[in-house]
Amino acid sequence: MKLARMHTADFDFELPPDLVAQQPAGRRDGSRLMVLHRPGGRIEHRKFRDIVGLLRHGDALVLNDSRVIPARLRGVNARTGGQFEVLLLEEVAPNDWWALIRPGKRARPGTTIQIRNPKSEVRGPRAIVLERNSEGHCRLQFSGADDVKSELDELGEMPLPPYIRRPRPVLEDRERYQTVFARAAGSVAAPTAGLHFTETLLEEIRARGVDVCFVTLHVGPGTFLPVKTRSVAAHVMHEERFELGEETVRIVNGAKQSRRRVVAVGTTTVRVLEGVAARNNGKLLENAGKTGLFIHPPFRFQIVDALLTNFHLPRSTLLMLVSAFAAPGETRGREMILAAYAGAVRESYRFFSYGDAMLIL
Repeated sequence: MKLARMHTADFDFELPPDLVAQQPAGRRDGSRLMVLHRPGGRIEHRKFRDIVGLLRHGDALVLNDSRVIPARLRGVNARTGGQFEVLLLEEVAPNDWWALIRPGKRARPGTTIQIRNPKSEVRGPRAIVLERNSEGHCRLQFSGADDVKSELDELGEMPLPPYIRRPRPVLEDRERYQTVFARAAGSVAAPTAGLHFTETLLEEIRARGVDVCFVTLHVGPGTFLPVKTRSVAAHVMHEERFELGEETVRIVNGAKQSRRRVVAVGTTTVRVLEGVAARNNGKLLENAGKTGLFIHPPFRFQIVDALLTNFHLPRSTLLMLVSAFAAPGETRGREMILAAYAGAVRESYRFFSYGDAMLIL
């Protein structure tokens, strides 16, 4: 399939509703693991804990340490009493945020929203809608708090994806929709491939001689939205903030120089590593900023040698990235991944954020 003929509909598939995971497995490492060997397309069905034995001494395991913030707020129109749901997207400055507001038509510039806590008590700050951008996002100026970000633990809810069918998140989601290594607060969605790891499992991986290191990419909602353009190449990614530190640069560059594997945990990690490498002739340098890198077939990868990821939405940029990784520099990876997904459906793997995992070697 030529790139010019690659359409968004080519990345569609049927998924039974009962395979959309509504909560994680009993233990973080209790998920299942599909292993796809790119040479030959061989597939193995494993337990996630088998990841320890599938990693090698000298591998560089790179994870995204971004922390999910309780970014979903409830509020009312201070004048009319009409209800709003606010999803914070990006901090411009303290008390200055871009947000997605529902119902959006009622959030006109000048509207004041009184924030309520999860018990519906009006004790929070107020937010004034300053402007709307072309994507329908609203810029909010908060008052009544020194920094609303510091009050989100009390005021906000974890921003679970819409396919998790619950009226509201439960208290346990604050822990289980967060990786055990989360550090830098800023994501509005979890880097879900990392949710499978426990501290004990990471200790076992380190004891095997694997170098564990981190990048930071603050995940925005655009990462998970279906692509709506007819042509794959016409889609424009939402930019997301990232940081690549000196230690990870040293570990990953050392692995590449020694021909040891770089194993990325999650598509967000891939986008940081490959985005920085693309700017620096295949080398990693300490870097921070925003990335809007859209990886789809036939992308050529320069850094990542293996990818651990979850099972993704139809027509999503995540599915397109995974398809690109299945056959770098070619377009046949789409067929490989959709065939693997069909097998996952037959074997009743759990899909999406709280679902099972896939390792592509």
